[in-house]
Amino acid sequence: MKRTSLRRVIAPAATVAALALTLAACGGDSNNGGNSGGGSGLTGSVMVDGSSTVGPMAKVAADQSFFGTDNPDVQVTVGESGTGGGFEKFCAGETDMSTASRPIEDDEAAICDRNGVTYQEMVVANDALTLVINKANDWATCLTVDQLKTIWEPKAEGKITNWNQVDSSFPDQELTLFGAGTDSGTFDYFTDAINGEEGASRTDYSPTENDNNTVTGVEGSVGGLGYFGYSYYEQNSDSLTAVQVDNGDGCVAPSPETVADGTYQPLSRELYIYPSIEKSASNAAAKAFVEYFAENDSAIAEAAQFIALNDEQKSMLDTELADFQSAVDAA
Repeated sequence: MKRTSLRRVIAPAATVAALALTLAACGGDSNNGGNSGGGSGLTGSVMVDGSSTVGPMAKVAADQSFFGTDNPDVQVTVGESGTGGGFEKFCAGETDMSTASRPIEDDEAAICDRNGVTYQEMVVANDALTLVINKANDWATCLTVDQLKTIWEPKAEGKITNWNQVDSSFPDQELTLFGAGTDSGTFDYFTDAINGEEGASRTDYSPTENDNNTVTGVEGSVGGLGYFGYSYYEQNSDSLTAVQVDNGDGCVAPSPETVADGTYQPLSRELYIYPSIEKSASNAAAKAFVEYFAENDSAIAEAAQFIALNDEQKSMLDTELADFQSAVDAA
């Protein structure tokens, strides 16, 4: 089913601060009800599942440097079954929060509604969906959207198997593809943006819900090409090359700056969390985790090497948090 459209376009923002893991030590302004000495007193568990792209950010949020500092007796478990797989569990009432690299789709929302699961959508970061090649590849450092479609569209299956079929100037080198599995929101977004239809893709590639498998695959293949979220490229930039994308206005590299100024198209996107209203009303630990995540979002994003929200998005997140808290109080 076609995904719902983004509620707002990523707007230009001030220069994105340098990513710094040392920011985690500062802790941000925590308002989770804890204290700096003996902890919040909260106990229990929080179940999170969904996007393999957003999962690492949720894990950082739960880490002892962040939420875990004042909440050492709360166990936060973060799974990465993919955006679609996460929504299946979430709408069945199995998790407290779902992470997603695309908005919830109409059919998924209908299942949640049928099962009495209500939620608050929150945008927590931005992403530059990034194509990567082997370090030895010096010919495909910039690809047009048309070339990417030639590679990834369904009719390429079994036919486009060599780089010289993509461009006659490219060498005689086997094309080996790696990418997101079909339960992934990254798969949904990529196929829609590049092939013009969500889910439309050749199937003779190596799919995975674990982006580390794509890293390993492209590293091990001179003719390898893969795609995943920008944070995975940042973590592996020493061993992979990010492909610049030409959408008709020249080659543009993925970066916080090109996402913020709107020039990295069509692969810029927003990233989401979906906390359950019912679960948060009955589980104080789940509610506290959501509040902490939203209130400390900028520090968490930077520590996890994600592209932070701009000022307009931060203001919207404040509104979304207030709406969440009101809904939980009324539940």
